[in-house]
Amino acid sequence: MMRLVIIISTLVFFIDQISKFIVVQYLDLKSSLVLEIFPPYLNFRMGWNTGVNFGFMSKYFASSGLILVVLALVISVCLVWWTYSRQDSYLRVLSVGFIVGGALGNALDRLVYGAVADFINMSCCSIENPFAFNIADIFIFTGVFGLLFTNDNKKV
Repeated sequence: MMRLVIIISTLVFFIDQISKFIVVQYLDLKSSLVLEIFPPYLNFRMGWNTGVNFGFMSKYFASSGLILVVLALVISVCLVWWTYSRQDSYLRVLSVGFIVGGALGNALDRLVYGAVADFINMSCCSIENPFAFNIADIFIFTGVFGLLFTNDNKKV
């Protein structure tokens, strides 16, 4: 099971980093700031997130993003150890892999750029969403959601 967590985490990490490279660097979103993909439902809008989620608490972490990098590493190690120390379900292994890969992808952004590169913006029904997110955020959210459906009493 441990090998599966590492494989999933690595795949998620690379999917996230490749998507960021393509959109931010190759499509040059960092300069154009907005690319309309399927307006108004899906657009790419460059956002540099120094906070936690959707820029939450960014004024507290703007100058000390290293704290969030360390926090991501500690949480990742704890999740991997938690999974390693038990015979776990495939859903928990998949969920932990998603969380760890996404967290490490965002942590690398903080080290390289000083902030997380967010670019996916979705709006609907005449409501313009001001927030952006990235592929790592999708994996993290999916992983946390998946953990809600795991049961500590069940073993594989």
